[in-house]
Amino acid sequence: MPPLHVAAKNGDTQQIVSLLDQGANINEKVGTGDQTALSLAARAGETDAVQILLDRGADPNIGSLGLTPLDLASVNDHPAVVRLLLEYGAIVNAKTFEMLPHRTSPRIRQLLSDGLKGPKPSPLAGTSDVDRLSVRSGTIKKNAYAVVIGIERYRQQLPNADFAENDAKVMGEYLTKMMGYPEENVVVRLNEKAAKTDLEKYFEEWLQGKVRSGDSVFVYYSGHGAPNVKSGEPYLVPYDGDPAFVESTTYPLKRLYAALDKLPAKEVVVILDSCFSGAGGRSVIARGMRPMGLSIENPVLASGKTLVMTASSGSQVSSTFEEKGHGLLTYFFLKGLKGDGDLNKDGTIELAEMYEYVRPNVERIARNQYSNEQTPQLLASPDVLKNGGGRLVEPRTP
Repeated sequence: MPPLHVAAKNGDTQQIVSLLDQGANINEKVGTGDQTALSLAARAGETDAVQILLDRGADPNIGSLGLTPLDLASVNDHPAVVRLLLEYGAIVNAKTFEMLPHRTSPRIRQLLSDGLKGPKPSPLAGTSDVDRLSVRSGTIKKNAYAVVIGIERYRQQLPNADFAENDAKVMGEYLTKMMGYPEENVVVRLNEKAAKTDLEKYFEEWLQGKVRSGDSVFVYYSGHGAPNVKSGEPYLVPYDGDPAFVESTTYPLKRLYAALDKLPAKEVVVILDSCFSGAGGRSVIARGMRPMGLSIENPVLASGKTLVMTASSGSQVSSTFEEKGHGLLTYFFLKGLKGDGDLNKDGTIELAEMYEYVRPNVERIARNQYSNEQTPQLLASPDVLKNGGGRLVEPRTP
């Protein structure tokens, strides 16, 4: 397989750009299946790779064994890729619908249906203003580490946590391009790569092995939460989690806080675009159980070094921002990082300052567009906040 095809299949965007700059044939067909680089990237759901290939002139309608990149993206349930291909002129055929598996998300079916009818589909992941990011010049934080989790699809036939995958992908880019985190210090785990063992490994072992005294840590989670109806405790739901067996298959929030508190870091920032009530949105609950309100605070946060921003209170539902292709909290958090969160215009954005920007905007959109009460929470020691803890963005270097 030519290097361009390998890079496209693996989502290696830097290699794709390099190979195209060196003259690689972007529409070359290889193998018995006449596979193109775009076909391989679309099949794998590598949205960034698909974007680059389309921008550089890849033909979205060249087939592979009779299947176009649009067919491959649709069958494999990659809505962001489907959206991109349609934007770049991919043609929807009636046969595409015939081959869709039963599990295909309604969102993809709607996109394809709109593509047949002609009207432009509604905005989807990858098309938001916050997804367009230029490289920021600034000081590299060599002693900063991040774990980013995005779980949109679940093994146990749970409802999708819409846009969680895009949330995590873009957050990873912001960490390296804007917030100064070295790429080798940032772990991004998506969907099936974010099983319970992955959360345990990266939260409890990888960070423990990397972080030293005085370092900074950033943890981001986008996906479902669940309540333990017996104890009233909140849990993160990994890819293989099952709310019917919450204690054995999910990851307790208090376990996360405890693991982070053990780190010798000077401070830890945690962003949770999830909810834990079991009432819908980005939360799930065992069948037959009633939603509940519960506390998402923890004694570790009262006087420790960990600062947490959550999408909502323990009794609320966390919404997605459909027209922007992100979780509601994540959209405004990213928009804040791009500059809107610098309320005093000093070039620095701290978590408390970000919260003052995010909270009213999330409340406004949730109430006006979704008739939902959603109030983000900032959980941290007042002394830590008062002393400027949780610095997210540093001033630009000259």
